[in-house]
Amino acid sequence: MAKLLKDLYNAEYINLLALQSAYFYPKFKQNKFIKDIFNSSFKELELKQRMRHISTTLGTHLPNNYKESIEILKNIFSTMNYAYNLQNMIFQDFVEVFGLDDFEVSMDALEHFTINSSSEFAIRQFIINTQTQSMKQMTLWSRSKNSHIRRLASEGCRPRLPWAVALPYFKKNPLEVLKILELLKDDESKYVRKSVANNLNDISKDNPKIIKQITKKWINQNKNRDALLKHGCRTLLKSSDKETLELFGFNEPLDIKIKNFKLPNKIALGSELNFSFDILSDKELSKLRVEFSIDFLRKNGTHNTKVFKIIEGTYSANQKSISKNYSFKKITTRVYYRGLHKVSIIINGVSFATKEFYLS
Repeated sequence: MAKLLKDLYNAEYINLLALQSAYFYPKFKQNKFIKDIFNSSFKELELKQRMRHISTTLGTHLPNNYKESIEILKNIFSTMNYAYNLQNMIFQDFVEVFGLDDFEVSMDALEHFTINSSSEFAIRQFIINTQTQSMKQMTLWSRSKNSHIRRLASEGCRPRLPWAVALPYFKKNPLEVLKILELLKDDESKYVRKSVANNLNDISKDNPKIIKQITKKWINQNKNRDALLKHGCRTLLKSSDKETLELFGFNEPLDIKIKNFKLPNKIALGSELNFSFDILSDKELSKLRVEFSIDFLRKNGTHNTKVFKIIEGTYSANQKSISKNYSFKKITTRVYYRGLHKVSIIINGVSFATKEFYLS
């Protein structure tokens, strides 16, 4: 069985955290801290609940002075910085819990703690509480020499960052966010550019027209920017938005046919669905984005459609054969229900063929 992320907060990590805390703050009570962490409810806590539990418990064992505690935590973080990237987000969480009233100290701390980790969750409460001041800070971070800090400028203000509190104001009006992304769109770091793309994709879910306007403005300048835009428009592309598809050269396929679409009538839960088909044309196939969708049966009898990309490129031949599979093995992120499902073949946003199969 795969290890759960929450179990990264284990005895090894907590013991090391206690040891380093006592080294940099001799009054720190290691045994009491460890006992307080592994209380009767610890096993039931999920990942972010454990993170919050550890950071708040640290707060009861460190000095009552916030600035003094931050200096201690900086020293501890520096000794644990490379081996425990995800676990170390307790340091940023400490800032979120205890530092909302001390902006300057907190911003310096988040900048320090984001290196080889990430302050993307903690900065959001500051944005919500002090938006103007926080976005000025994000602008400063976007000009940093360090790629981790520049990434924080983008990742921290994503309107819909997964696992994080949403930023409702930016979901309605992303203008301030776009100013940050404008500064980072051609960043030398792929790590930063990926964050910019994810931010654009977030914005597209609430403001698709804005992202299409941005794409028209930014596209066809250089390869890195085009790749960023493609990733940033992935939700619009998957939704077969015609205008977005045409921006990337995927025009309506007028001369294409699907032949020999083969799909089993029935498969068993836990097995693979294998299907194949041929794409034919009287002319060159040209630029194609080929996808398939599955209408997954829900518990209530309705269906939920998910789209998956197969291939994308420019093809000089007038035919292409494709084989694909999809695994129906049990996973934690999706529940499969026995019953009728559908597979559709989509080319440049147009559905060409659909077949049904029964998941038994």
